Amino acid sequence: MASATRTNRANRTAPAAAPGRHPSSLAALWRSSVGKKAVMAVSGLVMLAYLVAHMLGNLKIFFGPDDINGYAHWLRTLGEPLLHYGWFLWLARLVLVAAVVAHGTAAYQLSRRDLKARPVKYAHRRQRSTYATRTMRWGGVILGLFIVWHILDLTTLTVNPAAEEGHPYQNVVASFSTWYSGVIYCLAMLALGLHVRHGFWSAAQTLGVNNPRRDRALKLGANALALLLTAGFLSVPVAVMAGLVR
Repeated sequence: MASATRTNRANRTAPAAAPGRHPSSLAALWRSSVGKKAVMAVSGLVMLAYLVAHMLGNLKIFFGPDDINGYAHWLRTLGEPLLHYGWFLWLARLVLVAAVVAHGTAAYQLSRRDLKARPVKYAHRRQRSTYATRTMRWGGVILGLFIVWHILDLTTLTVNPAAEEGHPYQNVVASFSTWYSGVIYCLAMLALGLHVRHGFWSAAQTLGVNNPRRDRALKLGANALALLLTAGFLSVPVAVMAGLVR
């Protein structure tokens, strides 16, 4: 009797499927918390791969204008003659934008779902939570705002005071010669380091890569990767502001 009652209640609360239609497995996965976390993990790894490549490209500034300007030109000719001039760069940007949107959307929806499930805040913070864990949400917001600034500064050259189209070396030097641009960039890179450190570990857990034997190596890898990216990205504005690159 009790089993029949539970069955009837389940039938009343479950949404009825449309006749002749089967529920999409992808849509069902996206609606689940597990699916959203998987989307965050995969999109995060896509962005992480871009960050590593971007950092390596940035470091070419230490080899002089010809090196980094030539690298920027090569990116625009990559794929020719199959692709037209600049097409590869735009395709990479589209993939990156899709990853950022998917990552941000999944993070926002998971955050809202968590707040609905826990309307009353904890009386005490969990002692084992790290600073990176507690600031993950705000770190994402800071990085989102920085991306907008970075595009206006070194892609569209809107806010760069002495920008020249097609001269990346000169544009980077012009940008970081202003104190506010250097400060904005440095703070954002510190936030990036914390975000990568926690995000890499979370992605490993979500994708089921971690286990008791690999946990130590994964944590060391997350720390090393975050430190490497932070130091690599910070080296450019610091070098410009110190007069080592001019």
